[in-house]
Amino acid sequence: MKSLGKRAEGLRLERMKASVQWLGEGFRNVFPIAPGLRDPHAPFPGVRDFLCGGERRVPSAPLPSVDPREAWARPPQSGLRATWLGHSTVMIEIEGKRVLTDPVWGLRASPSSLVGPKRFQPVPVALKQLPPVDVALVSHDHYDHLDYPTVRELNRREVPFVTSLGVGAHLQAWGVPPERITELDWWESHHLPGSEVTITAAPSQHFSGRNLKDRNATLWSSLVVRSPHHSVFFSGDTGLTGEYSEIRERLGPFDLVMLEVGAFHPAWGDIHLGPDNALKAHQLLGGGVLLPVHWGTFALAMHAWDQPAEVLLAQAERQNTPLLMPILGQAVEPAHVDKTRPWWRSVETQAAPAAAPPRAGTTASGPAPEPDAALPKGMSWPLD
Repeated sequence: MKSLGKRAEGLRLERMKASVQWLGEGFRNVFPIAPGLRDPHAPFPGVRDFLCGGERRVPSAPLPSVDPREAWARPPQSGLRATWLGHSTVMIEIEGKRVLTDPVWGLRASPSSLVGPKRFQPVPVALKQLPPVDVALVSHDHYDHLDYPTVRELNRREVPFVTSLGVGAHLQAWGVPPERITELDWWESHHLPGSEVTITAAPSQHFSGRNLKDRNATLWSSLVVRSPHHSVFFSGDTGLTGEYSEIRERLGPFDLVMLEVGAFHPAWGDIHLGPDNALKAHQLLGGGVLLPVHWGTFALAMHAWDQPAEVLLAQAERQNTPLLMPILGQAVEPAHVDKTRPWWRSVETQAAPAAAPPRAGTTASGPAPEPDAALPKGMSWPLD
């Protein structure tokens, strides 16, 4: 399966082995993991739990969204604008450049087009309808962040990629020419040609792999996009780490902080933030307007689809944290923050009347698992 990607070799592998993060046969998290992040008594969910467990893991109606193209046709007033397109995919407009984070338009977060986590909400704009993109950022190689069909289409548009060490082997195997691939170790930077925009890879607390045989074979990173007037932090996937203090000191302050809040489970609390730890990470990073990502698109954990948003909103209001929680496709500027409207609450009210029987292929709480669906044997867990 081409979507599995390819292992690094030759000069690419030699450069990876020279990294401080490389140990033995792969990369590692180098910062001590704080006690209490992971519940040692919480069992890992199994495939049956993933397919059939949990309540309200998908919404009962489509999420509200808008087509962003009209907004994108006008430059942002402040010089910095962000458009959440679903999960961890955000279009950042900074100093006249368009930067796309972890672009995923595919139907599934899986190596297979037939099985695996299926998107429950479409992207508000078709991939072929995007305006010119100056660079695509890929934080790590998990399927909900590095998507084979999306890469193929962006490659046809000659979009350059900036990513973590080793991930370029996947991109090159899928047809992206080496001259359009930049791989960064932590604290390394790439200057976007023809601009004053710089992209820097920074630490995160996670793992990598697209099958059971390549776990940690590529690096995972957070990414910082800076210009002389603006700065954006993008977490990729991560657990809470004290390295965020160093990121603040070396690369901050930030106008916009994009942190993952979804797909959280106590059994993997050391490699995912969830809403509570996202707010702690936000404080370590020194503040800035918080835009939550990594939710509202795929059911990758057992919690309700809107639980991350509800918890984050309640906690942020108590802590007076500035939030940007736009609907999908809404272009927003961190310089113009309004009070968050909990738009997701209207979704469940759109469900069919209580007396009506569920449609075929659904349950009372949403779409039913696909018959005989099973994850490919080579997939790691958690999936992201």
